[in-house]
Amino acid sequence: MSEVHPTEPPTKKQKVTHLPESIEVEMSEQKNGNGAGNGAANGATTGDIDESLYSRQLYVLGHDAMRKMAASTILICGMGGLGVEVAKDVALGGVKSVTIQDTKCTSYEDLSTQFFLRNDDLGKNRAEATLPRLVELNEYVSTTCTTEPVSTALVSKYNVVVLTDSSREEQLSIGEFCHGNGIKLICANSNGVFGSIFCDFGPEFRVSDTNGEQVLSVMVSAISKDADGIVTCLDEKRHGFEDGDHVSFHEVGGMTELNGSAPRKIVVKGPYTFSIGDTSDLSQYTSGGIVTQVKIPTAVTFKSMREALKDPEVVLTDFGKFEQPYQYHICYLALSVFMKEEGRYPKPYNKEDGEKFVTACKAANEAHSLGLEVNEGMCKDFANGCSGSLVGVQAFIGGSTAQEVMKACSGKFMPIKQWVYFDCMEIVPKGLKESDCEVKGTRYDGQILCLGQELNQKIAAQRWFVVGAGAIGCELLKNFSMMGVGHEKGMLTVTDMDIIERSNLNRQFLFRSWDVTKLKSETAAAAAKEMNPDLRIVAHQNRVGPETEKVYTDAFFAELDGVANALDNVDARSYMDRRCVYYKLPLLESGTLGTKGNVQVVLPHITESYSSSQDPPEKTIPMCTLKNFPNAIEHTIQWARDQFEGLFTKGPENTQKFISEPKFLEKQKSPGALLAILEGLKKDLGEDLPNNFSDCIRWARFLFDVNFNHMIAQLLYNFPKDQRTTSGALFWSGPKRCPNVLKFDPENEEHLNFIVAAANLRAFNYSIEQTTDRDMIKEVASKVIVPDFVPKTGVKIAVTEAEAEAQNDSHDDGSGKTDNILTNLSGKMDSFKSLNIQVADFEKDDDTNFHMDFVTACSNARASCYRIAPANKHKTKLIAGKIIPAIATTTAVVAGLVSLEMYKMIAGEDDVEKYKNAFLNLALPLFAFSEPICAPKNKYYEVEWTLWDRFEVKGDITLQELLDMFQKEHKLEISMLSQGVSMLYAFFMPPAKKKERGAMKLTQIVETVTKKKIPAHKKALVLEICCNDEEGEDVDTPYINYLLP
Repeated sequence: MSEVHPTEPPTKKQKVTHLPESIEVEMSEQKNGNGAGNGAANGATTGDIDESLYSRQLYVLGHDAMRKMAASTILICGMGGLGVEVAKDVALGGVKSVTIQDTKCTSYEDLSTQFFLRNDDLGKNRAEATLPRLVELNEYVSTTCTTEPVSTALVSKYNVVVLTDSSREEQLSIGEFCHGNGIKLICANSNGVFGSIFCDFGPEFRVSDTNGEQVLSVMVSAISKDADGIVTCLDEKRHGFEDGDHVSFHEVGGMTELNGSAPRKIVVKGPYTFSIGDTSDLSQYTSGGIVTQVKIPTAVTFKSMREALKDPEVVLTDFGKFEQPYQYHICYLALSVFMKEEGRYPKPYNKEDGEKFVTACKAANEAHSLGLEVNEGMCKDFANGCSGSLVGVQAFIGGSTAQEVMKACSGKFMPIKQWVYFDCMEIVPKGLKESDCEVKGTRYDGQILCLGQELNQKIAAQRWFVVGAGAIGCELLKNFSMMGVGHEKGMLTVTDMDIIERSNLNRQFLFRSWDVTKLKSETAAAAAKEMNPDLRIVAHQNRVGPETEKVYTDAFFAELDGVANALDNVDARSYMDRRCVYYKLPLLESGTLGTKGNVQVVLPHITESYSSSQDPPEKTIPMCTLKNFPNAIEHTIQWARDQFEGLFTKGPENTQKFISEPKFLEKQKSPGALLAILEGLKKDLGEDLPNNFSDCIRWARFLFDVNFNHMIAQLLYNFPKDQRTTSGALFWSGPKRCPNVLKFDPENEEHLNFIVAAANLRAFNYSIEQTTDRDMIKEVASKVIVPDFVPKTGVKIAVTEAEAEAQNDSHDDGSGKTDNILTNLSGKMDSFKSLNIQVADFEKDDDTNFHMDFVTACSNARASCYRIAPANKHKTKLIAGKIIPAIATTTAVVAGLVSLEMYKMIAGEDDVEKYKNAFLNLALPLFAFSEPICAPKNKYYEVEWTLWDRFEVKGDITLQELLDMFQKEHKLEISMLSQGVSMLYAFFMPPAKKKERGAMKLTQIVETVTKKKIPAHKKALVLEICCNDEEGEDVDTPYINYLLP
């Protein structure tokens, strides 16, 4: 795909079609690249994908799935809270068109969850009122609305139909029509604390990728010639395959018949072995080979709703609730009968309605010949909890439904087959009565019907801290706004130091194209307040960390009821986790990775904290592999990324500091590091100092030969192609791929891409005017004469990781060289003052800065040397930029679950069994819930303690008084005492120092040792202690929270 560099877009009117009449909405459009839709509203071309907008989602779905979505038309019926959640996520996803349908008018209850409706919309048609705000989400999606009733004539125009807020009769009628006419149908319901999804994608639906996982690829070390051929992989890593997977081969030596042959089904024999069937008639295996997983399309058969009602196939959403889905299947059947007869939902906690509903459930069980035993208690719970609406339930059901829409359009990921039933009965307060749930004609009526007046009032008085206003942060703020968190006596505080970028718009739905470059926190807070004018919210632009503890002080945390993290890095999460443990605050932690998501509940004094468990460390590439022996595109991309850092970031930064900071070189502690910096300065300010853009081209041309010709030639000189190890094996075998030198070819696009990017980055570093005139660059580059390279003798090349580390650690101080270079540079210092050196800090999302162009071209050139398949710019950006794949559907689902756990915290629930940690994967689909893990208990003597406990010590006392207090009150001898990284006391200190410290106040010791005044905002100090018991044995104890006077 050709790159389209962004230009400043014109502001113009986007026409939003409405059936039967049209409305015009003023919109500021930002056409940055190509779109993934072809809506008439924007003129995008079918099949084109705006990677600047959809980059994170593309890493989840892929280009093929996105193109299929861009050709799909979607009808979403019912614009209540559930319908708008589906519409929002589908529109963000980038389908061809979305039509929203509704015949109902806006009521107060709608305002409980329908975030695109306002007080001014009361009495207006919900679809018409929603349309102007929905259309703002994605300029590439043609967005329309209709107020005509649902009919077969209407649904016949669309590829996928979503029914929300529909009667069972309507679902059955439309379901039969869709099943017989190739239209994918999804029926979704959200009823109080319950929800359901039904999918029917037709008699035969093709799934191209059942799990969404990256294709696995491993290197082969042996293949047996046998009736059941066994493939053995190199023992560098486990193959990761499963029984039934299909694989293909290439680069196999000897048994060449396997190369490029049809995929073979495997049976796993072990972590490094698997069988591929009969290989007895193939040639003898000799060497090498790469085996790659192949995803085989799968056919999935769906029943129509009429058939599926009689024999429900259910996807469990909670493995602790095996019985509930089938009971809820009966309840939903009964609910349709009850509503048809009564014209309303059952009244919460109304005895008569409860009994009627149980009777209806028994009748439904018999009428559909389900043969289940009706659980009357569950049926009554359903009757009590199915009225009203909760934004958390609708976010969970709506986000899941939107993902099913994308599956229906693209065939990507395994669909729900065919029913999902969900409940969150745990959030319902105990002992509710009918009078507790009487509505008051307010925007919170939907919530009151489910949870009662008392909890609604508690919600209004809450004070919560939302850390992060990115994808999850936006969803949380939307949910908390609808819930009315802190809208009376409380407050929401949100902080995020980032600004809005175009790539954010695909999933951070509180932002619009005209918000790009604005602050996330301020924009998100304003959008949330627009959804609910009652909301009390304050936006900050601070990073959370030790540097902002003067802002987020003891007093700030003392006023909070809880913290909701919406962060994208482990360090910030861990920091906030430590803060919550210290201040004994509930924490809601969550995250997403593509279609995967998780929620963790942290409860003071009850559960473990976020930091109690850690993910395994990220795998690193061995240094020798990176430098000399790459065998995968990930290796060449990382090498190219390191090249960028050295050439265009670190190098110019050193040059800049050398010119502007007189004592810069004196700060270099290592002689080897100093010499390396000086040698770089000698080149960048001497022989390679450019005067014009042509000099930058010549520099880039030399760089090409150094990287892809000279270095490779030296490597082959040290280790010729026929080199053998001491054991007689070929050196270039297994993971070591024998490279070839590259000869620069100006007609080769990849070679020229490298020169264009490198020259422009060099020009940027020296503030020389850049150019993208490829013809001019090609002409200059082709005339550069690079001397033939002569390999050097005595050059040591690391073959093992140990050798690479040893080389890295050993530095020749080169004192003579250092003095000569320094003398030479110092004599020219005056001439350097006029240079305007700029540092290129790596930024992956700017298509005009040549950063990703260089990394892609550099990586692919190195890959070509080693015969590794190249990667396009999109894939290179994922790896080089360490991008986390993301999609709006998962974010919505996770934020919905967070909101439901928040209700329990606000209610003061202290039964850990009522809380739910969650892990989900919408691609499979998989929903797994578990109780939070209780905090591990520690013990000294007979005293039990957990991470939530500490010794509280008040007043400014001396060290000796503290030591005596612990001996007397706790029978503990403090052997060491520290604050942060500063040691305040240790048993091995000299007696004179111990005596001196013993007489000092603890605050005085802290200030003396740290050489800093205790900040005025500090109300307490955390003192870590090591203790011995009466037998002199080391014992684990809590820390001391030393309260300052």
